Amino acid sequence: MAFSNLTSKAILLYDEWIKDADPRLEGWPLMSSPFPTTFIIGTYVYFVTSLGPKLMENKKPFELRQIMTFYNFSVVALSLYMTYEFLMSGWATGYSFRCDIVDYSRSPTALRMVRTCWLYYFSKFIELLDTIFFVLRKKNNQVTFLHVFHHSIMPWTWWFGVKFAAGGLGTFHALLNCIVHVVMYTYYGICSLGPAYHKYLWWKKYMTTIQLVQFIMITVHIGQIYVMDDCPYQYPIFMFIIWLYGSMFLVLFLHFWYHAYTKGQRLPKMARNGISKDQ
Repeated sequence: MAFSNLTSKAILLYDEWIKDADPRLEGWPLMSSPFPTTFIIGTYVYFVTSLGPKLMENKKPFELRQIMTFYNFSVVALSLYMTYEFLMSGWATGYSFRCDIVDYSRSPTALRMVRTCWLYYFSKFIELLDTIFFVLRKKNNQVTFLHVFHHSIMPWTWWFGVKFAAGGLGTFHALLNCIVHVVMYTYYGICSLGPAYHKYLWWKKYMTTIQLVQFIMITVHIGQIYVMDDCPYQYPIFMFIIWLYGSMFLVLFLHFWYHAYTKGQRLPKMARNGISKDQ
């Protein structure tokens, strides 16, 4: 009886909470509730941490060079497109880079931002292939907690972002992430072409710097909300989540930078395998 009452209360709370969702997303794929996203992420975590390695245990690693080349350059093209759409739906057409609130109207620009936010959310499912490729190639040492955590938390938190606040200053980190992915997946795409092309990767040493700058910009930008007076952004809790996430990875990258460049050591294994391709 107690469990039944608790379940009923939870359902009532959920129904009340979901009433505040953006009505423009009614009927969009995966947007009906957070449960499909949660199921996909749970399946992903189970496969890459348990089922996949067991299935591959007595098998030869797959040779996926051509598939990975296509995948990496496809992500580059998608990231370029999303960068353009984020710019044209706000960041280059009127946003102030300060207190930019969500436009809930049905204007062409506002709806363009909604579509771009949903596409960015969906792209996080595509990027789960990063880890699946590791498993199929038996690169299990690259399936670190940090790698899996990053790939899991992004689509899950972005479901809430799209459902309730598709636009405004909470999308700045998505714009930056798309730009960084253009650079990073270009690098991984060239890597997948084979050793003959590795001479074109002289800029590898700048990859960590690019990621570090990304998290500095995210943390500084989102941190403005704590010093701005009367910013009427509709969901401040999202700002705290973005700030916490950006700050966490900023600290990790500063730690990596210190060990790799100041002390002259190689990056810790977790950095090389867990984050370097994740951001």
